[in-house]
Amino acid sequence: MSDFYRRALSKSLTEAQYRELLVSASGEIFRLKAVLDSLPSGILVCDESHSLVIANKSARRLLPLSQAESGLLWDLVLDGSLAGFFRRTLEGGDRAQEHEADVDARGQSRLLSISVHPLVHRRRISGSLVHVEDITERRARETRLRRAENLASLTTLAAGVAHEIKNPLGAISIHLQLMQKALITGVDVSGGMNFAGEGWGQTEALLDKYIDVVNEEVDRLNRIVVDFLFAVRPMTLDLREGNLNFLVNELAQFVGAELEQARIRLVLELDDGIPPALMDERHVKQVLLNLVRNAKDAMPDGGALTISTAALDGAICLNVRDTGAGISQENIAKIFEPYFTTKDAGTGLGLTLVYKIVREHQGEISVNSREGGGADFEITLPAYRKRQRLLPYAQPEEEGGASR
Repeated sequence: MSDFYRRALSKSLTEAQYRELLVSASGEIFRLKAVLDSLPSGILVCDESHSLVIANKSARRLLPLSQAESGLLWDLVLDGSLAGFFRRTLEGGDRAQEHEADVDARGQSRLLSISVHPLVHRRRISGSLVHVEDITERRARETRLRRAENLASLTTLAAGVAHEIKNPLGAISIHLQLMQKALITGVDVSGGMNFAGEGWGQTEALLDKYIDVVNEEVDRLNRIVVDFLFAVRPMTLDLREGNLNFLVNELAQFVGAELEQARIRLVLELDDGIPPALMDERHVKQVLLNLVRNAKDAMPDGGALTISTAALDGAICLNVRDTGAGISQENIAKIFEPYFTTKDAGTGLGLTLVYKIVREHQGEISVNSREGGGADFEITLPAYRKRQRLLPYAQPEEEGGASR
């Protein structure tokens, strides 16, 4: 009841004034009912005993409700699974946020999103408010969009694989033709030399040279296929408790000589207080190695590479920063896409694999960079917290050392 009506009823009114007040209140009630019935979402209101007191038109259209005007909400819902959900939620005094349910109402199968909130009046809970939204079309649009995105990603992957495979296949084809001609004529067609009169030895050496090239290109093809399969296949992780600092130190020993030769100074800023992480060490090492190799390529004239760790609230932060050429804002949005690369050599899958591994660990990765200002890759991984076992309760010893 509004303050206006409360103040009006506290005064002595004439019969005409009461009638006028009643007409005004009725108009307000009808207006509120019209608002509720005009909402596209279903609204249900239950009192403290969980009996249904209000159900707008959309709620009766979306939910399989009986024709009864009142009663316990779960008794009025004709769908057994949905009735059980309402009973568990309301009797347990719980909230429900966007609970999804497949419901057959009026001969149509619909996907509903249902939320249950407490109804608060004058700072106390006086019932429950149920919000029902039909998300059938929205979910269908999301599915179509996801399929379109998957198809676009698959097209990009296919184009990238075709481009990467084309070069080694061309080299293999050329050298097989050279081998064939050398066997027939004994002529090195690449240099115009004739070995026919100098015996088989020269031809055999020539074939060995061509075979070496073919083997190198076959290995290159194999690496392309292996990286591609790793990028598209579901990943199986062997998750174990581990310390991220140990992996960073191991990596520093592994790449130390390589970075020193490239005139890159490696700086480690490791927080000894970081909590353990649940991770697949083999894959996390691959993430670190890929980021270090990328940083090395970005600093052809040398520079500094800093790897740091820090403890956050329930998480671990890993930073890999370089003083290299940096990344343009245009390219930052693309660097995790398959086969996107600014290098003359490389498959363009390195950062795609990094992104995939981090996400499979329930982590996040971001990059902050600008051209000429270096790049800073930040990875956040959830900390691993063991379940604490409850200690058995022991009675305190009485004075004098006797136990009860």
